[in-house]
Amino acid sequence: MRRFGPGMLVAAAFIGPGTVTTASIAGANFGFVLMWALLLSIIVTFVLQEMSSRLGIVSGLGLSEALRSSINNHFLKAFLMILIVSALGIGNAAFEVGNITGAAIGLSQISSLSISSSVLIVGILVLILLGTRIFKMLEQILTVLVVIMSLLFLLTMITIEIDYSKLLRGLFIPTVTASSLLTIMALIGTTVVPYNLFLHADASKRKWKDQEVTQALNNSRADTAISIGLGGLITLAIMSTSAVAFFGSSMEISSENLARQLEPILGSYSSYIFNFGLFVAGITSAVTAPLAASIAVTEALGWKNDPSSFRFKLVWIIILLIGLLFAYFGTKPLQAILFAQATNALLLPFLALFLFYVVNNSRLMGSHKNTITINMIALIIIMAVVLLSSYKIFLLI
Repeated sequence: MRRFGPGMLVAAAFIGPGTVTTASIAGANFGFVLMWALLLSIIVTFVLQEMSSRLGIVSGLGLSEALRSSINNHFLKAFLMILIVSALGIGNAAFEVGNITGAAIGLSQISSLSISSSVLIVGILVLILLGTRIFKMLEQILTVLVVIMSLLFLLTMITIEIDYSKLLRGLFIPTVTASSLLTIMALIGTTVVPYNLFLHADASKRKWKDQEVTQALNNSRADTAISIGLGGLITLAIMSTSAVAFFGSSMEISSENLARQLEPILGSYSSYIFNFGLFVAGITSAVTAPLAASIAVTEALGWKNDPSSFRFKLVWIIILLIGLLFAYFGTKPLQAILFAQATNALLLPFLALFLFYVVNNSRLMGSHKNTITINMIALIIIMAVVLLSSYKIFLLI
């Protein structure tokens, strides 16, 4: 953790219950056909997170702070800040539903508790961790447990027989159907986590503040590429094991049989270990999302970005309560997680456009603003995400 920078935090944030569930559903329902969506997600994540990290290192500002300082029109500034607060509030609240639900699924499967009771226990545990600030003491232990579960998927992928010709076709030949669109958007939403853009800028300016800018940027790019690449490999392993275990079979995927993917190496222990990992991943993500929302919202509104302040606490309390209420009254936990990721995908274009505007600001970025090549790549990525989101809205209408 000391050698790596914020990139590892970004990867850890999207390897949570949402990724495990969404990737499992993608593999189970569509086999290897949607691998291209994962590859697109990883490319999008790297480009956006690199820009976010570069913003923090060069300007010394968070994303919300940079937007506030780079816009002179008071009406436009107020409108954008309200939009950011609304988007982060909705996105993180939806994400929190998936986090709490995922942790509750894991807890209910390793105990005799119902989903609703498990949701309450998870909510109380997260409230204690956030309220007492003892989460930092548990962070490394929980991270190690999540990494172990991830490695189990990689080992399973190596062990089982996979048709790599189908995997490669799915990776490089895009296929989109009406039935797969929600899953495609969920894969994007679970990998390109909107609040990570705010976290990465804030963490990068702290991590490399004592280094020369060029060296810091090189370290940041290497850190981001390695961490996000590893996260993508883990997601690919989850999709592959699920495709082999479920695709083409008559078995309907559910919270009760997700662990079947790990049976080749864990046997009868697969259910317990899988669901314990899901519980741990859900807890870590359920703590991170409200904190990230507090950072972004306090920056956007010009409040003091201090975890001990009343306003900072109020933001994460609201996000946690919304997530807890929707998770408690939800009747289909897997669909709640999938919907949370799709919501993030709908919000992503707005945040990507904001970030694109800021990193092209010469006053903030100087010689380190986007090059023409990076701008072309970024615009293509933003257009792709906007088209996917627009098509989904069109279907809903």
